[in-house]
Amino acid sequence: MCGLTGFHSLASNDSPSGIATRMADALTHRGPDDAGVWIDERCGLALAHRRLSVLELSRAGHQPMLSQDQRYVIAFNGEIYNHLELRERLREEGRAPDWRGHSDTETLLACAGAWGVEAMLKAATGMFALALWDRRDRQLILARDRLGEKPLYWTWQDGTLIFGSELKALRRHPAFRADVDRAALASFMRHGYIASPHSIYQGVCKLPPGHWLTLPLDRPEKARTARPTPFWTIAGAVSAGLDNPLEGSPEEAVDALERQLSQSVQRQMLSDVPLGAFLSGGIDSSVVVALMQARSARPVRTFTIGFDDQRYDEAPHAAAIARHLGTEHTELYVRPEDALAVIPTLAGVYDEPFADSSQIPTLLVSKLTREHVTVALSGDGGDELFGGYNTFRFAPGLWRRIQRIPAPLRGITTSVLTRVAPSGWDAVLGRLRSSGLSGPGRRLDGDKLHKLSTLLSSPDQREFYRRLSSHWVRPEQLVRGSSEAPTLLSDPAPLSGTDCFEHYMMAASAGMYMPDDILVKVDRAAMAHSLEVRVPMLDHRVVELAWRMPLGWKIRHGEGKWPLRQLLYRHVPRALMERPKKGFSIPLADWLRGPLRDWAEALIEPGRIAREGYLEAAPIRRAWQQHQEGDQDHSSRLWCVLAFQSWLQEQQA
Repeated sequence: MCGLTGFHSLASNDSPSGIATRMADALTHRGPDDAGVWIDERCGLALAHRRLSVLELSRAGHQPMLSQDQRYVIAFNGEIYNHLELRERLREEGRAPDWRGHSDTETLLACAGAWGVEAMLKAATGMFALALWDRRDRQLILARDRLGEKPLYWTWQDGTLIFGSELKALRRHPAFRADVDRAALASFMRHGYIASPHSIYQGVCKLPPGHWLTLPLDRPEKARTARPTPFWTIAGAVSAGLDNPLEGSPEEAVDALERQLSQSVQRQMLSDVPLGAFLSGGIDSSVVVALMQARSARPVRTFTIGFDDQRYDEAPHAAAIARHLGTEHTELYVRPEDALAVIPTLAGVYDEPFADSSQIPTLLVSKLTREHVTVALSGDGGDELFGGYNTFRFAPGLWRRIQRIPAPLRGITTSVLTRVAPSGWDAVLGRLRSSGLSGPGRRLDGDKLHKLSTLLSSPDQREFYRRLSSHWVRPEQLVRGSSEAPTLLSDPAPLSGTDCFEHYMMAASAGMYMPDDILVKVDRAAMAHSLEVRVPMLDHRVVELAWRMPLGWKIRHGEGKWPLRQLLYRHVPRALMERPKKGFSIPLADWLRGPLRDWAEALIEPGRIAREGYLEAAPIRRAWQQHQEGDQDHSSRLWCVLAFQSWLQEQQA
């Protein structure tokens, strides 16, 4: 696991090497073990690299790395899990070079030389982002792994190409302009993350998962208009899987899953440094750890964190799983002050606004794990692939009930609800409560009524799901002077081939929420502590197998992740797993009313909001006041605002 960065500019620079070094130094946390810079002065290209040594610890793994035939130079971030098999294939074809070491980076260079770049990308199984300079054809290739485990940003700024693993590296280049993209900001307020290909900055793109970009640098006009090309997409995997469903029984599907996932786990245990695993005690991480332990002659090292608040503490469950499997288990109970101390660091760690509050425990467990090992396996991906989220189960029924309401009545209800502003509904509902006419239970408020109106007026299932999964349903009313950046959820075309609403939601989640939320959360938290995290369930062959399973084999008897559960029960007694899922969460709602209140108040003070000019203060203040009253939980919506405000403060410092 590493960090890469670089730039291309024909303008004269006092020291291209100095600029590249400063850019790479911004990524030291991603690679504290080694650093390198490679300059092509004739072309104006600089590649820089920071290395976390995991495979091939000697200088034979130093980057940027030049191929033996001198054609290619690469800066590579990630791991290629089948690189030994690729070396064997090259040997059988008589195209293997005289290897200098056993790094997967050297393997990629040899594959590119033997088969070409596109074939190399399709042959590689792993997580990666790379910059590959073809010295013969004078073109730079940027590429990113299939599921988006590793990040890669790129932009043209005044004729200068700038790219890197994180935005903080791009900001070190003197040509970089840090102008906030208001459309991306509006999308962020809806989702809590910024979806590919957008970033928080105007003109700065994330390379989409499974894409590569070819930039002919000797033809500037063509290079500046080049667009990414896919070599693998989740939509393609979905379509292929649905067209070629598994034959046999559900139990035989579990057998196939165990074989494929076991192979993925086995490959991802390859390491020249200490290795362990996250163990939350849930289905997904327990499956990964069980398969690891079955393939290890020694106890696997496992890690979890616990909380004194029993509503959020799964550490006892994780410890029970560890005892049964015989792992060497480490747990750390986190005090509230430990978690709160992380919050001021979030903007720097995540580099652009990011509002999944489970980022806090993820940072804490990454820190704990790095004190003992350099590589950890994670169970992420099971919910997206096998129907684990509650939304996948309740949304179809809710949509059907809405559809039974006559369209004219839905239209009238929507019109009535939206005709009155949220603040007006708050006043009406407040009078009803004070008169004793409202019933018991959680209070309605104006924002909830407006969200209900958007669900009632949803024209189709896709838009219904988009609105249902939104934090701020009308973000264009929150962000000043903006439309909303398009995303996978606002485009009906990419996932039009799904066969049912549940599969659409699963595909959309795998194509957007997973790479832009879940994997961002894990990558930045782990890399902040120089920890490499691998995700066996995101081996593309596991993903493709999951999509060959009929829906009824994944969501069965009203319960998601049936194949994973059955696989786990082969290794862990069912009784250890039969408990409500708590998730990897924190008491954010309580903290915003208590220890975080002053911090939050300062960030969303109306005068400050007005001076900065990005957000409207009134809806934020209304949500804040309702939350402080204690009857409404607006913590997720407020966390979006606070994440942006904290990030903005970091940029202005």
